[in-house]
Amino acid sequence: MDLNEAMRTTFAARHYTDEAVSDETLYRILEHARFAPSGGNRQGWRVIVVRDQETRTGLKQLMRPTVQQYIAQVSAGEVPFNTIHPSAVPAETIAATPSRFPLIDHLESAPVVLVVCVDLSQVTSFDAGLERVGVISGASVYPFVWNILLAARGEGLGGVLTTFLANAEDEARALLDLPEEFAVASMVCLGKPGKQLTRLSRKPVEDFARIDRWTGEPFGRTS
Repeated sequence: MDLNEAMRTTFAARHYTDEAVSDETLYRILEHARFAPSGGNRQGWRVIVVRDQETRTGLKQLMRPTVQQYIAQVSAGEVPFNTIHPSAVPAETIAATPSRFPLIDHLESAPVVLVVCVDLSQVTSFDAGLERVGVISGASVYPFVWNILLAARGEGLGGVLTTFLANAEDEARALLDLPEEFAVASMVCLGKPGKQLTRLSRKPVEDFARIDRWTGEPFGRTS
């Protein structure tokens, strides 16, 4: 598949057919994904292929409270778990919110469930001293996660990058026997999409690219 086509048609696939994904296919996906860049080429990612049904059920249960808060905040017009704008949604509202969510409800039947972790002892965090949530460390793991999704697309599969599990990292650490220095970066599910989307809705370049400074002119085709 052409690279540009893959980038323009790799969507968040949460619904899959019951077609199995072979170990050989998953291995090829990870084999390609491992060429992602990382700080110092330290490649601090680790992947747990979750097959055990009880473990999948455990992961689902760990994510339920997070899903409830996410849905409650979205319903209230908020950006969930935002560090700039504190939530005004009462705890009682969150507790009364149904926790049903695509994919997570059927986690046990997903063809592939991966938990991607990153070794924090191997990442550079230039923003560690700033008084805001850290984002720089993600540069050493999320290109790898995206490569997994692109490689899956090349195999005719679909997938989704989710981060709900990170909100229950301590409990997930116990469930998955993660060492203390590893952080949960993502849970990725893969499978044959129930429907392949090819027309994705995204903002045009002119909406997010500026020339020289924040207040500069939009960058466009004739810039």
